[in-house]
Amino acid sequence: MKNIPHRIYLTEDQIPRQWYNLRADMKQLPDPMINPATGKPAVEADLYPVFCEKLAHQEMDNETRFVDIPEEILEFYKMYRPSPLIRAYNLEKALDTPAKIYYKFEGNNTSGSHKLNSAVAQAYYAKEQGLTSLTTETGAGQWGTALAEACSFFGLPLTVYMVKVSYEQKPFRKAVIQTFGADVIPSPSNTTEAGRKILAENPETGGSLGCAISEAVEKAVTTPGCRYVLGSVLNQVLLHQSVIGLESMTAMEMIDEYPDIIIGCAGGGSNLGGLIAPFMRDKLTGKADPRIIAVEPASCPSFTRGRYAYDFCDTAKITPMAKMYTLGSGFMPSPNHAGGLRYHGMSPVLSKLYHDGYMEAVSVEQTRVFEAAVLFAKQETILPAPESAHAIRTAIDEALRCRETGEAKTILFGLTGTGYFDMTAYSAYLEKRMVDHIPSDEELQKGFDSLPKIPGIQE
Repeated sequence: MKNIPHRIYLTEDQIPRQWYNLRADMKQLPDPMINPATGKPAVEADLYPVFCEKLAHQEMDNETRFVDIPEEILEFYKMYRPSPLIRAYNLEKALDTPAKIYYKFEGNNTSGSHKLNSAVAQAYYAKEQGLTSLTTETGAGQWGTALAEACSFFGLPLTVYMVKVSYEQKPFRKAVIQTFGADVIPSPSNTTEAGRKILAENPETGGSLGCAISEAVEKAVTTPGCRYVLGSVLNQVLLHQSVIGLESMTAMEMIDEYPDIIIGCAGGGSNLGGLIAPFMRDKLTGKADPRIIAVEPASCPSFTRGRYAYDFCDTAKITPMAKMYTLGSGFMPSPNHAGGLRYHGMSPVLSKLYHDGYMEAVSVEQTRVFEAAVLFAKQETILPAPESAHAIRTAIDEALRCRETGEAKTILFGLTGTGYFDMTAYSAYLEKRMVDHIPSDEELQKGFDSLPKIPGIQE
């Protein structure tokens, strides 16, 4: 039996010097975004009023397989990368499983998550272009924190529209964002037309990522020298996050391992897309055939109960439309859902791969998610983010299945970050106040009713 260390560390020289663009190896590409003003496929220039020009180019580039990472970004990465690949020996023992469980830990930075990988890239390109400010949204707060860090480093003012229910539940996450100099506004708010309209229709709403995106985009397009940046879903974000998977593959090669099963939590798709990127390349090219599993909350089941359709990426319907698995931009997650992953849609790249059968998806209830989080914390000494705990839940389930069958499979999952700002949710679980909400078909239909009608494409 091989003597594999608990932690497999790479050196600074092994940080990837290029991002990997998975779209270059896809058999069939995702359908193009649609410009809502013209009803036609969007072109790169259509994105310039909203995104930095180089990010817009990355968004539309389906052909460049590897993209050089600028030296300034690589130097920033060296402050917290490479991140460790960890063998969960104690968890394996507790589960009495023959499976080998590995996790890629992305929480070793102040943002507490993988989000910094894309935040620094987007802030860098904004600064390079000469922009004077940025706007964004944040749900659980990891993205807002990461972007606040990156903008502070590059000297860019930032306005963060934070989903109201998270703003109220996570005051310390808000405080960290403010520590790095960003303004934080609970969304929906009275500071934008989109926010005022949403509040007029539903004054008591706890908000959603779709609402916050609407406000952030409106602020960007009405402010000179300002652009909007997004922490998930987009092609450019999956590109930047490929450093997770590339490092994971290098680390596993060092110990002569390859995963049979790869598991990631899925809200919009940034962590999952980054983790699976090089392994999905192997699957697409026939080099290997790992099972790839997306794990989403039962409260917001885009993959498992959504529709594969064109939809707006925001509630106010001002962004381009993307073909994705979606619950409808009008879908509002239950306010008692504490596990993050609250976006109504899923990355178009991941949606296409799922639709074509290259990956699986499961949904899990939040009480089972927190049960797994507590077990993991006790065995591995890391308090996981609730989002990460979705992947932990399914990794545990797969390891228990191996115990039943006797198969010694190798499991890799993404531990996206830490849960130290989620103690309200942990307390609710430990005090048995946490409840599960699984939306009814009737509730989901309200979101589906908001799907756009596109003549000749989606009637």
